[in-house]
Amino acid sequence: MLNERQNKILKILGKNDQTSVNELTEKLKVSSVTIRQDLNYLEAEGLLKRVHGGAVLKDADDLTNRLGVNYEKKLRIAKKVASYVSEGETILIESGSVNVLLARELLKIKRVTIITTNVYIARQFRKNEQANIIILGGVYQHDSETLVGKITKACIDQINIDKAFIGIDGYSNDAGFTIRDLFRAEISSYIIQKARDVFIVSDSSKFGQTELTNICFPKDIQHVATNNELDSAFQKELKNAGVDMILA
Repeated sequence: MLNERQNKILKILGKNDQTSVNELTEKLKVSSVTIRQDLNYLEAEGLLKRVHGGAVLKDADDLTNRLGVNYEKKLRIAKKVASYVSEGETILIESGSVNVLLARELLKIKRVTIITTNVYIARQFRKNEQANIIILGGVYQHDSETLVGKITKACIDQINIDKAFIGIDGYSNDAGFTIRDLFRAEISSYIIQKARDVFIVSDSSKFGQTELTNICFPKDIQHVATNNELDSAFQKELKNAGVDMILA
């Protein structure tokens, strides 16, 4: 768990995408040694990237850098969603920063089969030898560490999925749920068609945005998991479409 000061560092980074040791020392009223220790810890947790004299959040496709944006909200969502997973289930975790945190929460569930299209997410289970991890094949995207393409779809055809957890980059009434990567979108849509129970997982900042391509509409899924700060108009819209709203 992060302490209050470390959470404040992530909030500062979330606003500006970069910060310096001097700035943090001044704002948080602690020594530069303490700030450097905090930054090193946060980098080890995959929540930011250290640079000379400070830290940054810079690559939109790099899950390591995206984890630190709205971290508190994402962690709340991940903890809430993890309670929907039971021992003995076979679940698929797609890409997305909330899904990384979900994977970490699922380390507490010993007997579960995790299927994923994301190598970074699979690595979260490296210390849980009892978890059954299946990484689907495909073309490797270096920045996002996601696997895509025809081979990935062929792998999906061979498995039965109890629950699927899908990340998004945007949602609007007209465009539905959208993401910015065409290749990942193809796989996400295919997973949604195959899974028995689909959870869209995202913090509320993605709602009201429209990205490059659609992956599904509310009628195609069963649940949306997000933080409780989501605008009430979106909550009402999704509930009216028959979606189960999971608010953390």
